[in-house]
Amino acid sequence: MKVLLLNDSDNQGGAARGAYRLYKGLQQLGVDAKMLVRNQHTDDPGVFAQRTLWTTISRRMGNLPLLRYPNRQVGLFSSQWFPNGTVQQIRRLQPDILHLNWICSGYLTVEAIGQLRQPMVWTLRDMWAFTGGCHYSQSCDRYEQTCGRCPHLDSSRAQDLSRWIWARKQRAWRNLNLTLVAPSHWIADCAQQSTLFQNHRIEVIHHGLNVNIFKPTDPKLARAALQLPLDKQIIVFGAPNALEDPRKGFQYLLPALQQLIANDWGQRIHLVIFGAEDPQMPIQLNCPVTSLGHIHSDHTLALLYAAADVMIVPSLQEAFGHTACEAIACGTPVVGFNATGIKDIVDHQQSGYLANAYHIDDLARGIAWVLQDPERHTQLRQTARSQAVAKFDHVKQAVYYSHLFQELLEQQPQCQGAPAIAQSFAPLPAIHPWKG
Repeated sequence: MKVLLLNDSDNQGGAARGAYRLYKGLQQLGVDAKMLVRNQHTDDPGVFAQRTLWTTISRRMGNLPLLRYPNRQVGLFSSQWFPNGTVQQIRRLQPDILHLNWICSGYLTVEAIGQLRQPMVWTLRDMWAFTGGCHYSQSCDRYEQTCGRCPHLDSSRAQDLSRWIWARKQRAWRNLNLTLVAPSHWIADCAQQSTLFQNHRIEVIHHGLNVNIFKPTDPKLARAALQLPLDKQIIVFGAPNALEDPRKGFQYLLPALQQLIANDWGQRIHLVIFGAEDPQMPIQLNCPVTSLGHIHSDHTLALLYAAADVMIVPSLQEAFGHTACEAIACGTPVVGFNATGIKDIVDHQQSGYLANAYHIDDLARGIAWVLQDPERHTQLRQTARSQAVAKFDHVKQAVYYSHLFQELLEQQPQCQGAPAIAQSFAPLPAIHPWKG
């Protein structure tokens, strides 16, 4: 069984790291897995880079339709219209199964996806697959119809760019041999409600991670390595573009911390931010703040989580929530909102605290609840780690995917029985379609 994973990058960003972890997990099972990416950052021999002139041009050309919408909102919006030869490269590699991940920003056109004939599994690492171009819909539910009048584009026209993209998807993907995988029940429900995917099979398989890298470490040693203070309770917040992207929720975390500081927490806490450039304006907090910038090493990230007393993930929408998963694997409790993908990771008052959705007061209350009782904090740490090992080990995730790949191959008319997957793990329960 030859599996080809497609993703824009092999380790830059949460989707890339998630896809790469699955790729390595499949290889551990003995699966012939490879990756085809546009931007290669590792020297892994199983990763192939799409190095053509078209790859550079397609990214720039892909944004041209957006020039008609100068008042559009901040956030990713991909039209995927400019061809770049990816289909030919896929055919040269001759995979049995295609696994699509994050393939936007000009990587695969909508029409190119429709030309692929192998059985396909598409892991929904955001909402783009079933919308008219946005990667997260915010409060809009027009993907449940036919898009158009897109609030992301600040458009009042029914026949706008979002309707055009939606219609292209509907035409090109009508006969795809496609199974969807959702990393959380929230995004599975969104996909099932969409007009594009309402009749497709949807599985829920959580993202995984290497629990031997993301693991508890002595907090004192971790803080010493990162030059963080020993006499403070460390609060960590981080994500790509953590301070600029409103979806990541710093606009909720900042007033929550200000509430805590107003209640005499200012001398006790130290905020650490990663994934963001140094802010041009200082953060208005009467407590120490350290910015670590972009962290690309899993080992360094694991040290940071281990050094922390709590990780805050106040996202408005997340298909899953890699940072929350990484944190609990390191034994660090997580505080976030009781909404979207985070609900599949954090058990309320067991491995962290799920605040009422988008309530700043309850977010502040949750941070205090995690930090104020040392005995409870120790129990939260232990529970977080045990839940992560049980639910998010990347090898277990790979076993679930391998069962799914095998099943899809055996359903092919020309398949005479695909070879068994070499593994030394007890088989996990059979995968069943998600029923909502």
